[in-house]
Amino acid sequence: MLKEDAAWPRAAAWLKADAGAKADLALLGVPANLTSISATGANATPDAIRQALLRYSLQASAGSIESISAIDAGNIDDPDHNEAVTIAKVAELTTRTELVVALGGDNSVTYATALGAFGTDLETAGLITFDAHHDIRHGVSNGSPVRRLIEAGLNPKRIVQIGINDFSNSPAYANEAAELGIRVIHRDELETRALADVMAEAFGVAGSGGGPIHVDIDVDVCDRAFVPACPAAAPGGITAYQLRKLARLAAAHPRVKSIDVTEIDATADSADGRTVRLGALLVLEAAAGLLERRG
Repeated sequence: MLKEDAAWPRAAAWLKADAGAKADLALLGVPANLTSISATGANATPDAIRQALLRYSLQASAGSIESISAIDAGNIDDPDHNEAVTIAKVAELTTRTELVVALGGDNSVTYATALGAFGTDLETAGLITFDAHHDIRHGVSNGSPVRRLIEAGLNPKRIVQIGINDFSNSPAYANEAAELGIRVIHRDELETRALADVMAEAFGVAGSGGGPIHVDIDVDVCDRAFVPACPAAAPGGITAYQLRKLARLAAAHPRVKSIDVTEIDATADSADGRTVRLGALLVLEAAAGLLERRG
């Protein structure tokens, strides 16, 4: 049982039930898991992340996120078979919020979440992924959302993939990503470049069409030591701090209309719940990024 302190409000209490009003940030659960290449209980993750918010406060280096109004729009019912519902819900939420944060679920949710946020601006939109993988497999799965978005009309030259790692992609898909013109910022580059510089480049590429930007946070971009509940995470990924910083930098940019947090299997986490706790912190980093948007 967590002890209560009136002077230490919990981040979970900051989220308010969605009553249809305008807000700064909307949280939406998209618990898809049925098309995952690896068996996953990622459908349990949105609610697990909400529970993990009980462990955190509202104070950040940028200030308190108490001034960021946040609503919880609940979960999409059966999102694996209801992508149109996800698209419509995200589209509706973007009309009354600055930022939609979708909680997966596996990485297949990126397709519907991004389409909902792009709306009629697909031809000018951009995509930034934090991911060890290209996600341009054929078919419908958690390995195909980037391909599906390109097939829907997203210009691959406005896609930036940050954190792509060695031995996590086939030569065929790596070559295809290059042929498509996708900008790949390899995991190695994150050791020698400032994260702010990396994101400035990413915004320049993804935002070159003048349209909205969706950010896909596939948590398996992290080192497996930090994210044991991500089935495809490998030793040698980025750190949890780096991902938190990238998430905040992403949310601080005014063109970013939506973010998804995917590939955490809450049923496979370590005893200390470190992966789900990181997922909760990514939600809070997004709110801190919105605070920084305001200057």
